Amino acid sequence: MTSYDILIRNGDVIDGTGAPRRKADVGIKGARIAAIAEPGTLRSDNEFDAGGKIVAPGFVDVHTHDDTALIDNPAMTMKASQGVTTVICGNCGASPAPFTQAVPAELIGLIVKKPEYMTTTFAAFAELVADARPAVNSAFLIGHSTLRMSAMGLDLKRPATAAEVAVMRDLLDQSLEDGAIGLSTGLFYPPAMAATTDEVAEVAAPLARHGGLYTTHMRDEADHVLDSLDETFEIGRRASAPVVISHHKCSGRQNFGRMRETLPKIDAARTRQKVVFDVYPYVAGSTVLQKTMLARAEKVLITWSDSVPEASGRDLKDLAAEWNVSAEDACDRLHPAGAIYFMMDEKDVQAALSHPSAMVGSDGLPFDTHPHPRLWGTFPRVLGHYVRELKLFPLEDAVRRMTSLPAETFGLTARGALKPGYYADICIFDPETVIDTADFANPISAAKGIELVLVNGEVAYGGSSVARGGKVLLRQELQAEAKALA
Repeated sequence: MTSYDILIRNGDVIDGTGAPRRKADVGIKGARIAAIAEPGTLRSDNEFDAGGKIVAPGFVDVHTHDDTALIDNPAMTMKASQGVTTVICGNCGASPAPFTQAVPAELIGLIVKKPEYMTTTFAAFAELVADARPAVNSAFLIGHSTLRMSAMGLDLKRPATAAEVAVMRDLLDQSLEDGAIGLSTGLFYPPAMAATTDEVAEVAAPLARHGGLYTTHMRDEADHVLDSLDETFEIGRRASAPVVISHHKCSGRQNFGRMRETLPKIDAARTRQKVVFDVYPYVAGSTVLQKTMLARAEKVLITWSDSVPEASGRDLKDLAAEWNVSAEDACDRLHPAGAIYFMMDEKDVQAALSHPSAMVGSDGLPFDTHPHPRLWGTFPRVLGHYVRELKLFPLEDAVRRMTSLPAETFGLTARGALKPGYYADICIFDPETVIDTADFANPISAAKGIELVLVNGEVAYGGSSVARGGKVLLRQELQAEAKALA
């Protein structure tokens, strides 16, 4: 019998495709799965007994802002401890590259804390990540807001000129040539608010030639969410690119229940073009502190503040009362700052999670002093709370949404499923105990029930020694491997 570098034996294999679980042994040689066979038929000197546990593909976190966390915190424990083996970065229009003009780092402070990480080319940034040897794999989108700053400097409160659009388009084209996987927009945020639909569609033109995709934090997730969906679909059609709607939600009490409008609209669009979305399993979102968002939130927690650091973790209402000022004035005192906004309906969250085209994304902000608990808890929360406790959908389908669906969507060749020849990105978890422990009061806390995580055949979490075997997944290499496997 063949000997394997690692043998995971006697586990309940959920292969990521949605197929029913089955008892099997999984043999790994080097970075790849070499065999999946009946229990007891494979041999190795290095065995892990997964009896009573689920053996699944590693999870793909499709919506992160981990771009520079991969460099500053290469162990990536906040993700590996959830079973995440690949992170998709560069979301919401903000990426650390390509920056061809000097702009203040705080403009993309959600993801960049060190100006030296703002590189002139995507290739240079990808090299920084590879040199850091992070524990998880990573793939990168190019941010439209980043492109705007490179083409327009700080003169962002207007649509781009034709010449500026051409600069952005060329920068995106080169970044895709260098291995980026697509374009993201953050049309909700000030750096891109003035961008027109035409501007984005024209900038996105290189996506079709390179096989890239379009992801978006839409212009409005509240009162005008249906109009924003129409704009999103139009940009995808004009760019001939698959569409990913980021963190789909209907925010503000007046919009509670509107998933009954948005999900059928997405379904209708899916008959004409490729459209999926991601969602996080919480009724609160998190981003920069903005006065314009206060009215739609029932509660606001401060996640960080440069001017009042001790405010982290505090309720904005309590701070305003202590200072004897309005909430708006308290915002001014706290700026620059970040916040958690309680602004969604639990029934809407469940409706979105249950949709067959829904993927799971954490949208965690790794540099917040008091982060949203989704940074540490997203994937175990789906498995433990929504699957085991609420029985919202079967465990096999939950795993599919976290593995093969995102791998197919983002072109992550030979990942997202347990098959011979695929990379050994694997999560072993206890279906009876897996649960998030991070909450809004104590957000930095590893989940329970995640037993062992492998990335490219190396232990990333749960072993006596942990390797950092993650790879930067470049578009051209992914596509070349797809051709070789075809």
